[in-house]
This record gives sequence, structure tokens and C-alpha cells, in this order.
Amino acid sequence: MAREIERKFLLKNQEWKALAHQKTHFAQGYLNDISDKNAKSSVRVRIEGDKANMNIKSLEIGLSRDEYEYEIPLEEGRKILATLATGPVIEKDRYLVKVDTHIWEIDEFFGDNQGLVIAEVEMQSEDEEFEIPSWAGREVTEEVRFYNISLSKHPFNSWTENEKQ
Repeated sequence: MAREIERKFLLKNQEWKALAHQKTHFAQGYLNDISDKNAKSSVRVRIEGDKANMNIKSLEIGLSRDEYEYEIPLEEGRKILATLATGPVIEKDRYLVKVDTHIWEIDEFFGDNQGLVIAEVEMQSEDEEFEIPSWAGREVTEEVRFYNISLSKHPFNSWTENEKQ
């Protein structure tokens, strides 16, 4: 079993963009309805550049969650997104930025989530120390509305000004 441990941050500015060493386009959609009170996981298909994968994550909110990921044929991934996604497909560009010994993943969203930019840093343990760069703003790890599965049900462009703070 894999365990994903990450922290999420909003960004203060665009300074990170000049530091990015890689950019990949993502399209992802969810195959189950998490509003079902019995749901214990999210199931998604993601197209990442020229690869596709199926991903299952436990529905825990916070620093760590169970995560399983399996590569699938690209054409099957495209077909699943087009026909089986339960809500809008999330589109974003992911940039990679190295800060000290960690690689930060910065997602710049499009479509219904245009204007939202979130930085994530993965860790080996929940108490691991890491450098928080000057361009990282408020931490949103514990705020469910900033998770991709929530963005597929309640996109950023439909948020109130208060929700965007």
C-alpha cells in the first residue's frame, strides 16, 4: 500500500514560474460520486502528458492518505474521461520547482477552475521539515474545497469571494 503525504499552499505571487524546470498538461476526471455517504475513496482517471493512469485515494483530508495508481493505455484513459467522468474534467498545467531537497508541484488550473493556483510538496513523513519558499502563501492542506475532487463538484469560478480567501 502506498501512502501519500503532502502539504498544500496557495501562492503569494508568480515568482515560482521563473524557477520551474518542467511543465506538463493534465486532464482528470472522477468516476465515483463522493457525496455518497458510504464512499471511502475517490477513483479518477488522469491524462498526464502522453500517459494515462487510474488512481484510487482514500477520502481522508489532511497530510496523508492511502493512494494506489496504475498506468492504463492512453486511448482507454481518453475514452473513460469522455464517457464516464461524473463531473467536469479538471484541466491544469503542472509545473515542477526544486526548493532545497524537495520538488514542489504547482498546479495552474483552467476552465471552471481558471485563476486557481495551488502548490503541493510531498514528504517522506508527516513530521518532515522542509523549506517553505517566499512565494508560498497560506497553507490549505486541511481545507477540503482545495482538493481536486472537490473542485470537480464545486469549481473555483463558482466560489464566493469569501470562499476564495
